[in-house]
Amino acid sequence: MNSWSDIPLEIAQTSNAWPFEEARKLVARVKRTGQADVLFSTGYGPSGLPHIGTFGEVARTTMVRQAFRVLTRDTIPTRLVAFSDDMDGLRKVPDNVPNKDRLAAALGKPLTQAPDPWGEYPSFGEGNNARLRAFLDRFGFDYTFMSSTAEYKAGRFDAALRLMLERLDAVMAIMLPSLREERASTYSPFLPIHPHTGLVMQVPLEGHDAARGTISWRDPATGELFETPVTGGHCKLQWKPDWAMRWHALRVDYEMAGKDLIDSVKLSGRIVRALGSEPPEGFNYELFLDDRGQKISKSKGNGLTIDEWLTYGSPESLSVFMFGKPTAAKKLYFDVIPRAMDDYLTFLEAYPRQAWKERLGNPVWHLHAGDPPASERLAAEGSNSGTSISFAMLLNLAAVANSEEPGVLWAFLQRYAPGVSPATHPRLDEMIGYAVLYFRDFVRPAKTYRAPDAVESEALETLSRMLGDLPSGASAEEIQTALYDIARVIPRYQDLKAKTATPERPGVSNDWFNMLYQVLLGEERGPRFGSFVALYGVPETRALIAKALAGELASEHAAFLAERARSKNA
Repeated sequence: MNSWSDIPLEIAQTSNAWPFEEARKLVARVKRTGQADVLFSTGYGPSGLPHIGTFGEVARTTMVRQAFRVLTRDTIPTRLVAFSDDMDGLRKVPDNVPNKDRLAAALGKPLTQAPDPWGEYPSFGEGNNARLRAFLDRFGFDYTFMSSTAEYKAGRFDAALRLMLERLDAVMAIMLPSLREERASTYSPFLPIHPHTGLVMQVPLEGHDAARGTISWRDPATGELFETPVTGGHCKLQWKPDWAMRWHALRVDYEMAGKDLIDSVKLSGRIVRALGSEPPEGFNYELFLDDRGQKISKSKGNGLTIDEWLTYGSPESLSVFMFGKPTAAKKLYFDVIPRAMDDYLTFLEAYPRQAWKERLGNPVWHLHAGDPPASERLAAEGSNSGTSISFAMLLNLAAVANSEEPGVLWAFLQRYAPGVSPATHPRLDEMIGYAVLYFRDFVRPAKTYRAPDAVESEALETLSRMLGDLPSGASAEEIQTALYDIARVIPRYQDLKAKTATPERPGVSNDWFNMLYQVLLGEERGPRFGSFVALYGVPETRALIAKALAGELASEHAAFLAERARSKNA
């Protein structure tokens, strides 16, 4: 991270970037309490595979932690705990796991007592915990992992559990009004672990002894009466009291949660106050939705996994996606990856030119711990200026080359900017790798070429002649200017409402560029067309136009789709 003294404190104190707004709440808390350190916490329920929502909570909390460190000049120690509720009972078998019968036999047992359906770890909970830690480590998060099972059994929560038992009446007074009448009649915040079956028991209490730290309950199947200590991992709490107990026991200062848990946060906050502690600061983020607008679920597996995103997009693109508008619902599916990739590049390009006020609102400052790398630009031969290559541009290069080989895309780039290579531009090389995979799996199968009408055919023929008349090595800007000049004389593409338009020099509507992409690339839209031609090559673009006018692009794509369908059926 940059030196704290480099960042003007008054700008950080007034930044409207949401991590700084959240961090200021913590600064006020520290001033009020006089505490010597601050604990950030995130929760994970390992009843299903970690998904991007889990990552988002850790990433966003890390951003708030970093902003707090800036505001306090890093004089107050901070720590981030990633807490796994792995002592919860297995309520249902997830849809996206193998060997479902193995898990079905363990319904009702703590997740750390249910078998791992993959057979790789001692339990289902421990396997999911390992997957959680693996992807947090992959992103370089600074955190401490905690397991509910381990903490309960080690006695870390014993004092808080005995306190919960002492104040049982106050806890029940908070919880019972929130429950349906039928459930309220049998509700207990304490869930004993059955000494014979190992099941997490949801049973009413027959009695409790705060002095001894025990509860009494009956097995509903046999009627046998048991007395169970609430300490030492013999008993756990229902999740809302459990949340509050954890806040109290660990002295959590900050924890965010999804908007579906607003009422739960309020109830847990009342319970933690009954235990004598202050609820943590935090905010409620909006949920992620799948491509059909449904809430992403770990058990359904209807959202993107971390591995799926990282197959087609960079870790930085995922972090940028998480930064933007955390209180607004977002659809999270494969189509968002290209936009996120290019958003990251745009923010990275802008950062060096920005003043500190804008920098602290730029996502790359937050996801690179205050020290974002320089962007990688390509300089055409004989040019002192450089250009950034967008993800969308790479997808279009792959499209016209019909290639899934990174080397083919590098050949275009090296012709445009001799001397560049994977060694000189490693991040660009990674992006090319993502682009060819995304093109293979999503872009190429979805292409829809259309035939040009008479006006469009004439315009394309004019474009081809214009490209042939350009001087060798024409720049992207020169090509773009010529594109505008062609369209201005065609009534269909004139935009007389454009800001700088005049009757003598009308503006150009987007319909002109949309036509080029639809006819030549089978796409609805694309990056700046002059830059595309400069990279792809003038002779190659003229050949592409000729194929479009002859109907060859559409027929070639139809043949590809037919072969793909045959392969799938086979």
